[in-house]
Amino acid sequence: MTDSSLPPPRRDSLTDDLRWRGLIQDSTDPDELRALLDGSGAAFYVGFDPTAPSLHAGHLMQVTTARRLQLAGHRPLLLVGGATGQIGDPKESAERTLNAPEVVAGWVGRIREQLAPFVSYTGDNAAELVNNLDWTGEMSVVEFLRDVGKHFPVNKMLAREVVRARLESGISFTEFSYQLLQANDFFELHRRYGCRLQFGGSDQWGNITAGVDYVRRRGLGPVHAFTTPLVTRSDGTKFGKTEGGAVWLDPEMTSPYAFYQFWINVDDRDIGRYLRYFSFRSREELEALEKESAERPAARAAQRALAEELTTLVHGEREMAQVVAASQALFGRGSLADLTPVTLRAALAEAGLVRLGQLPDVATLLKESGLVPSMKEARRVITEGGAYLNNERVTEVDAVPTTRDLLHGRYLVLRRGKRSFAGVELES
Repeated sequence: MTDSSLPPPRRDSLTDDLRWRGLIQDSTDPDELRALLDGSGAAFYVGFDPTAPSLHAGHLMQVTTARRLQLAGHRPLLLVGGATGQIGDPKESAERTLNAPEVVAGWVGRIREQLAPFVSYTGDNAAELVNNLDWTGEMSVVEFLRDVGKHFPVNKMLAREVVRARLESGISFTEFSYQLLQANDFFELHRRYGCRLQFGGSDQWGNITAGVDYVRRRGLGPVHAFTTPLVTRSDGTKFGKTEGGAVWLDPEMTSPYAFYQFWINVDDRDIGRYLRYFSFRSREELEALEKESAERPAARAAQRALAEELTTLVHGEREMAQVVAASQALFGRGSLADLTPVTLRAALAEAGLVRLGQLPDVATLLKESGLVPSMKEARRVITEGGAYLNNERVTEVDAVPTTRDLLHGRYLVLRRGKRSFAGVELES
């Protein structure tokens, strides 16, 4: 058989890849969804409400899935909810606090910038950022009730789980109407951009299917939808949270170093799922990483691979290089002088940073930083050669650092042994 008679290479099925990664939890008609996903050029949308100044790690499921769909040939419409962000999707616990319109508008701008690294804005399937305030803000109350509200049976809205949970404690009409606003987004995006697919987290299934039904009721379509699973941790704690709070994508709210460390510290029980959810490596590469992690868990190869990939994607190659340099330098495998003040401080803050008005002796610094429990233990560590100041072994029990030892004029790096380190910041 000659080469010319060979069948053309078959493109891997996007649907099969999404299912293997566990990214499709619920969907509308599976066969029609497969035909849409395994084709090309379909416009799809995913929405982000500006309820904070930044997206956080929990949003990575949606932004990386949008990236996958674009890489497969589909066109992303990334919706930032300038309108829905002023209303708030109902929570089971209580009514949301409404933010001022000007605050929400500021958050819209910041989140639009944060979405930029995940998709391409050029080419035949170029991504587009959209804001639902552009069409919702133009509607009068009468238009909204006649054109949108008329198509929503109240009994179906009351059947939504989160609404049922709030009926006894009370739910305002504002939050109750959120579903109508989101459904109208799908209709408007279908009408304006030919959008045929919406996806979101599984907690949005009721809102998403309401949009599919609303488009049909308005005589348009067909349109399709699926949901991704909610990301959880094996120990039951909330994904995307640390002791310091949420893991934000904004580098001013969570430093690139802290972001990297979040992924490095992922539990071995979770890393396989997270690799499939968030990594763009092939199935073969991921299976090899999972196998290596099972055989040599202490090496944390899978965690490092995911940390490097996501930190590069979110913060860029330059910041990723600084993070790796910091990780090496803090443990004596690189130059501390090569680290920027921002990266150095972020790394020390993660380890534990004590602020002092003056510089005492190294033994006192070891105790004050928490590396040892007592002065007696501090002196013992120094005597036995286990104390380091800026990666230089301290040999004198009564050694006192000077201002010449300060990195960037204000920082000291303390280390006990090979792995325990902390920072000192001299307050001006």
